[in-house]
Amino acid sequence: MRFDAGLALSLLFFAALGVTVVRIVLRPQREPASRIAWLIAVFAVPVVGIVAYLLLGEARISAKRRKRYRAIEAHLPHPHEKAAVRRGLARTAYAAPFALAETVNSLPPTAGNRARLAADSNAAIREMVDDIDNATSTVHLCFYIWLADENGFRIKNALVRAARRGVRVRVLADALGSRGFIRSAYWREMQGAGIDARVALPIGGLIWTLIRGRFDLRNHRKQLIVDNRIAWCGSQNLADPEFRVKPRYAPWVDIMTRWEGPVVRDCQFIFAADWESEHGDDISDLLVDGAEPPPAADPGIAAQIVGTGPNLRYAAMTACFVSLIHAARRELVVTTPYFVPDEQLIFALLDCARRGVATVMILPKRNDSLIVAGASRSYYADLIDAGVRLYEYRPGLLHAKTMVADGEVALIGSANLDRRSFELNFENNILFMDKGFAGEIRTRQDSYLADCDAVTAQDVANTGMPRRFWRNLLAMLSPLL
Repeated sequence: MRFDAGLALSLLFFAALGVTVVRIVLRPQREPASRIAWLIAVFAVPVVGIVAYLLLGEARISAKRRKRYRAIEAHLPHPHEKAAVRRGLARTAYAAPFALAETVNSLPPTAGNRARLAADSNAAIREMVDDIDNATSTVHLCFYIWLADENGFRIKNALVRAARRGVRVRVLADALGSRGFIRSAYWREMQGAGIDARVALPIGGLIWTLIRGRFDLRNHRKQLIVDNRIAWCGSQNLADPEFRVKPRYAPWVDIMTRWEGPVVRDCQFIFAADWESEHGDDISDLLVDGAEPPPAADPGIAAQIVGTGPNLRYAAMTACFVSLIHAARRELVVTTPYFVPDEQLIFALLDCARRGVATVMILPKRNDSLIVAGASRSYYADLIDAGVRLYEYRPGLLHAKTMVADGEVALIGSANLDRRSFELNFENNILFMDKGFAGEIRTRQDSYLADCDAVTAQDVANTGMPRRFWRNLLAMLSPLL
């Protein structure tokens, strides 16, 4: 029987098409709109669609890494119950966001925390360097982007100084976001000084990526933990505000917070899980409950860590944002550089404004991602129609990720209001309740508003049809990401 190459290729193609369609339909944790979008893409341009789905369609990590995550979660010690803190929060209107956040990492809310807001990006770097220079036992650092610029060097030099005086320094930098720094002599300098520097989520070649999972599943966290008693959390990368790799959009405007108290141990928990996932040593002895109880007259800040990623069974970060939006009673103010919502987030924001909550959103006027900028603006008409007050920040790229409800509760950290943060990235945020510190974040948001242009219904109405078509097309394609 003569071999028919054309028939064999046809059979192979239809088999690949059938397998891809089955995978799309069976994929868990996906909105119906996402499945439909992928099915349309695969049937419209089959070869491109199949390859694209294999590369981008599933937020999967390798079975080996999943097994490692489960083992790490099983052996890391979790904190004891904080029943008194939970009971106190239960008496407020904001119990739901904290209860939901606890399901993510099994880290309960803590009390007796203290926090400080850095004046700006450069001040945050200076204060982090001071904390590293005063470290006596351990320094743990995990950041998405690390650039070889002045601020990047300041952190690097401080880490080297700490290691040379005997402090145990452990460093994680994302393989994609910090690729230039990881490949540089500065990385080798740190290792030569005794720093245990590891690459988070290493990237292989194309074939290995198809086997292992998506190359764009990234460790987007931004945190520094010093001596198990100080933690930094926020939106800032280890870089100058001028962000010289994308100077056109500078300055990058970020927000960083410095924490002391029991919440630091929970930041350490997130780092320990990341560290062991990259084959670092066991640091679980640092996770014991050791923070001093607060004075009776000073309950401090109630705070809770939320560490999410594609290893979780559901889109936990989305759920936490949405829960806080639903909890807002009088006012909700949000800043995010990247706004590509899923259905539950956009409906939560619309409903928030419609039920009479003063809802304000601040986005960058100039975004370093034209695709994200277009998709974001496709939602402007619906948001304004629902009563959301929209503003665009002029001076640079507003990179701060903040959400403040009623001037009392806030959620800050590394996560954006986009599908990448919700489904693909490992993120770290802090949910907290305290009128004083939430008020400081709210005041910082007002400083952003002072440099904003309001987006009006007339502005949206004046948008031409070609531009509206392009923006809506980008939003329609966003479930493919």
